[in-house]
Amino acid sequence: MILMPLPAADFDPTESAVPWRILTHAGVRLRFATPVGAPASADPRMLTGKGLGAFSRLLRARADAVEAYRSMAASAEFAHPLPYEALHAADFRGLILPGGHAPGMRVYLESRVLKALVVDFFRAGKPVGAICHGVLLAARSVDPVTGRSVLHHRRTTSLLRSQERFAYQLSRWWTGRYYLTYDVPVEDEVRSHLAHPSQFVRGPAPLFRDREAQLERGFTVRDGPYLSARWPGDAHKFARDYLDALSDQP
Repeated sequence: MILMPLPAADFDPTESAVPWRILTHAGVRLRFATPVGAPASADPRMLTGKGLGAFSRLLRARADAVEAYRSMAASAEFAHPLPYEALHAADFRGLILPGGHAPGMRVYLESRVLKALVVDFFRAGKPVGAICHGVLLAARSVDPVTGRSVLHHRRTTSLLRSQERFAYQLSRWWTGRYYLTYDVPVEDEVRSHLAHPSQFVRGPAPLFRDREAQLERGFTVRDGPYLSARWPGDAHKFARDYLDALSDQP
């Protein structure tokens, strides 16, 4: 069983539901977790485009991702999540950390419990997949034994600084700082936790979102059991590569 923790609200529907759909169809069971064990809800702006202004069609989730989210939200597992405090890495084969940028994500990104849990998954060598702001949660997870992030010696990618600033510039007249979760861009904070700048891999220009039939549009970085991706446009490849990481485990 794979664990997918979520905040109570504002997570990205594509980065959660596309992996859920692909893994579920492959016969992999997922369990969700939220801060107090109540069902979560995705970022409504990403689902509907409402409030995103003139570029809403470009910025919102694609129709197939919204459909996947509706199916995920109707599942029994989604309706009965575990509370963060009940989570133990030993109970799961692997971990998936979705992203999202709206204010509700901060509870998830700053969770002391989740950061300790991420450390336990890395120590156990179990597959950890992080996409977009999910990489930020991984980077903030400091192993108390070493005093360093679990990503300190790992190759990784994340939401790029250029992507974050571009989305902000496209939407700021309607949404203000909605796309700027923190003052420091995700890429910059993730880089600050790495031993060397060369460990951060930007990948090709993220011009188009991937699909099941166009996985080449997506981009991921794998370092052993750790897998990272940048944005919703990588979600299909991210899920497929995570399945490969699972199959490589003994």
